[in-house]
Amino acid sequence: MPVQIPADLMQTLCDALPDVVFFAKDASGRYSHANLTLVRRLGLKRREDVIGRDVTELFPARLGGRYAIQDRRVLDGETIENQLEVHLFPNRQPGWCLTGKRPLPLADGRIGLVGLSRDLGAPDGHHPTYERLRRVTEHMQAHFAGALRVTALAELAKLSVAQLERHFQRVFQLTPQQALTKIRIEAAMRLLQDDASIAEVGQSCGFSDQSAFARQFKATVGMAPREYRALQRSGRWSAGGEDA
Repeated sequence: MPVQIPADLMQTLCDALPDVVFFAKDASGRYSHANLTLVRRLGLKRREDVIGRDVTELFPARLGGRYAIQDRRVLDGETIENQLEVHLFPNRQPGWCLTGKRPLPLADGRIGLVGLSRDLGAPDGHHPTYERLRRVTEHMQAHFAGALRVTALAELAKLSVAQLERHFQRVFQLTPQQALTKIRIEAAMRLLQDDASIAEVGQSCGFSDQSAFARQFKATVGMAPREYRALQRSGRWSAGGEDA
């Protein structure tokens, strides 16, 4: 039977982890717990500045609205597992993380939520398959604009598809598809700083059409490509994402 760890204890344990964000929220989506990593990434000094507030009070409107919608899905019973997300920091560098959120039964019988996000760490260069997998990522980086099949990537690494996916997660903490999405979104973020149309950027980054590009970009970055371009050009930059 799984061990149940109280939110208070998880908060304390995660306070010491600079690459992990932990939070819990009540049935209305207000923070009941937030580890110090989240507090600091919000640019705040005290946990009390977060507790009792919701995402729309703590984040820019374009991000807070997105997090509120995501929270509502979880409060309605959905579980989010291992979702690849990028968050934007004051130094304008993207920070990649893997996020999970799940419903949390509360003492009053209602449902809140609990979430944990960890920064994407460096690859495990000591793993026996690292060199073969590195060749795969180099191939992805060189050919991300085209159609890349997992079977072809597995052949390149001289592994079965199942072995490729298992070892990829062990070495890079990502599935091959997540790694390809990361490469494509990073390329799109660079290209959106220039003058190409949104459709041209999406096509250059391997997306089948503009709507598919816009959906994936918003799901990963938290805003539409057009909004991201406007934010870049405005010179205004607000810290991070909720799970950054």
